[in-house]
Amino acid sequence: MLERLKHWLNGRRGPGTDPDGRNLPQPKSPGDQRLSDCRLIVLDLETTGLNVAKDEVIAIGAVAIAGGVIPLDDQFDLILRRPELDIRETVLIHGIGPEALTQGHETEDALLHLLDWMNGDPVLAYHSAFDQKFLEKTLRKTLGYSRPHTWMDVADLLPAFFPDAKPGGKGLDHWAEYFGLEVSERHHAAADALATAELTLIALNKANKDGVKTLKELNNKLRYHRRLQNMHRF
Repeated sequence: MLERLKHWLNGRRGPGTDPDGRNLPQPKSPGDQRLSDCRLIVLDLETTGLNVAKDEVIAIGAVAIAGGVIPLDDQFDLILRRPELDIRETVLIHGIGPEALTQGHETEDALLHLLDWMNGDPVLAYHSAFDQKFLEKTLRKTLGYSRPHTWMDVADLLPAFFPDAKPGGKGLDHWAEYFGLEVSERHHAAADALATAELTLIALNKANKDGVKTLKELNNKLRYHRRLQNMHRF
């Protein structure tokens, strides 16, 4: 990843580079794109805490799903250079210490690379509202970037297609155990993204069997599921 980032940055800094990122890929809206042909981004962040108003992103992990598989050469895993941040309260959770934050990648360069790599493709995450709020805040504050991307929540995706499943809880670990997946490392952005992507593939295979073939149909299925969940709360 480090060598690819250096190569990419050298290319962007050549003649005619657009420094404010206006030439970055446009986000793609859910339409008639077939799920079997789509490239989807599964993302996970590590942060200094849970409060989006005061805490910051320190690591980004993401994997792509393309053609119904997870290509091992299409992944993103970077720690950001944020030596000024206080990580004393969360270092035991994510394991990212002051030295790693000092040696990390410059935040602006890493975010530009992330957006270029994402290519505007739809983004999935487990409890996606958390990752979406933190990433959008970081992009806006660092790059002035505010284009809306399509986000989908894997925590909704799984029960939407497996309504009778009883994973024993609502967390990523519960679903991974339910399907017999082994998570190599928790609270590591890239490992969590990979585990989430594997669960996403299970749900997408079920979606295909249920006749959900396009990105728009998948998005509508999730909206319907959320409406049902909200109705049951009252």
